Amino acid sequence: MSVHHHRIRFAEHLDLGAGAHPGPSLDLNRPWSPTPAGLHLVCASGRAVQLDLPPGWLSLWLPLQGPLRLEAADSAWDLAPGHLQVWRDGRVRSGARGPCWWLCLCGPEAAWKPHLAGAPQALGSELFPWEGVAARDARRLLVRLARLGARPTELAASGPTLLRTLAELLREEQRELLERLARCSGRTLRRRQQTLLRLLRVQHLIRRHPDVRLDLGRLARSASYSPCHLIRIYRDVFDETPTEYAARLRSDRAWRMVRDTRMPVCEITEALGFESQSAFCRAFKNSFGVTATQARRAEGARLARGRAA
Repeated sequence: MSVHHHRIRFAEHLDLGAGAHPGPSLDLNRPWSPTPAGLHLVCASGRAVQLDLPPGWLSLWLPLQGPLRLEAADSAWDLAPGHLQVWRDGRVRSGARGPCWWLCLCGPEAAWKPHLAGAPQALGSELFPWEGVAARDARRLLVRLARLGARPTELAASGPTLLRTLAELLREEQRELLERLARCSGRTLRRRQQTLLRLLRVQHLIRRHPDVRLDLGRLARSASYSPCHLIRIYRDVFDETPTEYAARLRSDRAWRMVRDTRMPVCEITEALGFESQSAFCRAFKNSFGVTATQARRAEGARLARGRAA
């Protein structure tokens, strides 16, 4: 088994698409070597550390302390500590605005195949782009793999088992997503997988631009579909259209901002991209059956009862 360990610290930059030697991004005299084949486990700590991964790679990102900033071709987002990101949709770059400690297990899809083998034939040996709270066992496995970097003999002995176990845990996290694979169009498993990847790209764009009403044409172009075809196939797989998904996310965010913060309604209106405060208030009442003021009063009363108890 081949897992190459890298450690990057304050102000260092590692580009695994160009070479495997970490160092300051502006140091033109640093030694360079081609990226070796296999999987790579990067342990990063400190400020201003940066990792670049090329297209065609599957990567797992896990911030352990501090939020991790990820940037792709058409979006940028923060990954909270303890959350796991599975990424395989083109080039991706990481960064951290403040002190951060994070792990990334990554490599070409071919390097992942031996560890993803053994999945049910109906699902195939694939992991799809996904984000969620990392299961405790998944976090422990990634940390254990990072610690084995200093013990190559033990890594060679137990690494394959750890990677297979990690792949099984990730598939379990994605079970609901994988079940939708059968609803995707395509005569072959590979075609259905490609369809799901395209739809997940659309979903990611919507989720990462919560304060912007994304144009349906732009969403369709990101998936290489026509707008009408995107609406139809997205509804077939996820039981709602992209527009309905975006509206649901915005409603959920509005509820959290009203109930969990003291932001004025005018600021919430602006943050969510509504045209006016009255438009926000109408949408909130239609979605939840109460006004924003009533929702806040109910939450305040609930908290007061909790304190009294």
